[in-house]
Amino acid sequence: MVSGTLWIMAGSEGSGILRHEARHDGWVPSQGQRQEVADAIDRHITEHFGPVEGVLHEMVSHLVAVHIYVIEPTDRRPFRTLITSGMSELPMTVPQGHGISPYAELAICLPADWPLDQESFRDENVYWPVRLLKQVARLPHEYGTWVGPWHSVPNGDPAGPYAPATPFAGVVVVPMLTVPEEAQTVDVGGGTRIELLALLPLHPAEIALKVERGTNALVEALDRGHITEAFDPNRPPLV
Repeated sequence: MVSGTLWIMAGSEGSGILRHEARHDGWVPSQGQRQEVADAIDRHITEHFGPVEGVLHEMVSHLVAVHIYVIEPTDRRPFRTLITSGMSELPMTVPQGHGISPYAELAICLPADWPLDQESFRDENVYWPVRLLKQVARLPHEYGTWVGPWHSVPNGDPAGPYAPATPFAGVVVVPMLTVPEEAQTVDVGGGTRIELLALLPLHPAEIALKVERGTNALVEALDRGHITEAFDPNRPPLV
C-alpha cells in the first residue's frame, strides 16, 4: 500500500471506489490502549481461539499500537491465527446509518507451518502478511475512514504483489466463517463492542472482478471455491 492517496473498494453496496487523503503529515505517537480493552481482547482470544503461542509486540507505534497475538493450530482450527490488539485504540470514522461498531480488530489465518520468528521476518516473502495486518489496522485512522465486511484495498495503484514470491496484490475484509457468531465480537462492557474481521488476500484477477462486476460477483466466486478466511498461499485465482 502506498502513502498519500488511498483507494478502497466499497463493501456490500457494490463496486464503488472511495478515495481518501492521508490526514497526517508526519509521525503521530500512539497513546496506548485502555487496560480494560486490552484485557477484554486477551480474554476473548483465549476463550474462543485456543492457546496463545506468543504476542508480536510493537514498541514504538504510529497512531495506534498494533500488537499481534499468534494462536497455535488446533484440531478444530488447523492453521495459525494472527489477531491484532490495538486497532481499536481509536474509533474508526463510520458514516451514520451503517449500524456497525466504530471499533474493530483484524485477523489473518496462515498455514500451520508459516514461520513467525524474527530471523524469518527478514524475508519479505514471509513477513508480508504481518505487515498487511498492521497496514490495514492503521488505515482507518490514517485516512479518516473505516473498514468493514467486503471492503477491499489493492496494494497500490496499479496493484502490485505484496512480496516477490507471492501473486497476491490486494485484500478483502471478510466475516470470520470458521468460528461461531459469539467469537466475532469482543464485548468490552459499558456498551462498547469490537468487531473481529478477517483479511483474505486476493489475486489481481479477483480485484479486477470486484472493480468491474461488484462485490456480489466476488462473493459468488469465493463461494464457488469454498474459500474461508483460512489463507492458502498456493490457491489459484478463482477467475
